[in-house]
Amino acid sequence: MFNWKLFIPLLVFVALAFFLMKGLERDPGAMPSALLDRSMPEFSLPDLHEPDRQVSEAVFRDGEPALLNVWGTWCPACRVEHPFLMTLAERGVKIVGMDYKDERKAALAWLARLGDPYRVSFEDRDGRLGIDLGVYGAPETYLVDGDGVIRYKHVGVLDERVWRDELGPLYRSLVREAEDN
Repeated sequence: MFNWKLFIPLLVFVALAFFLMKGLERDPGAMPSALLDRSMPEFSLPDLHEPDRQVSEAVFRDGEPALLNVWGTWCPACRVEHPFLMTLAERGVKIVGMDYKDERKAALAWLARLGDPYRVSFEDRDGRLGIDLGVYGAPETYLVDGDGVIRYKHVGVLDERVWRDELGPLYRSLVREAEDN
């Protein structure tokens, strides 16, 4: 006599394997932000270098597109991406740094040792702006147009390939738009 109940574990395994494979087909860096095509959230946070000075979302409304880079000294991937951020800054790309859930002293030492690619750096020590932005972790990089509207979000290390294939073309199109206006 045939006992079909013996095949239930096999069927469950096949179904789980199918759903796992479907999940793996997704790009793990493709974590869209609910804020895409919306203005930067309002904030007022201390400047990393001058803590008595506050930085606000107005830093993104000067007509020049910018990258908002979320980083921290506790983040190994941030160390990997840092040399490429230096390269972008040397090319004239405006990069604003958000030191995320970090200590000022450690962050300043990091920038003194590795270089400072940021035109402006501010602290989000308690992570409130990170929550508003939907930050999953660090590094994350947002492309913000010159009117302060978030146009793109990249989760993970920003490197030459990501810049060439994804962020760079979008950034250059925003630069052209800003120049035409």
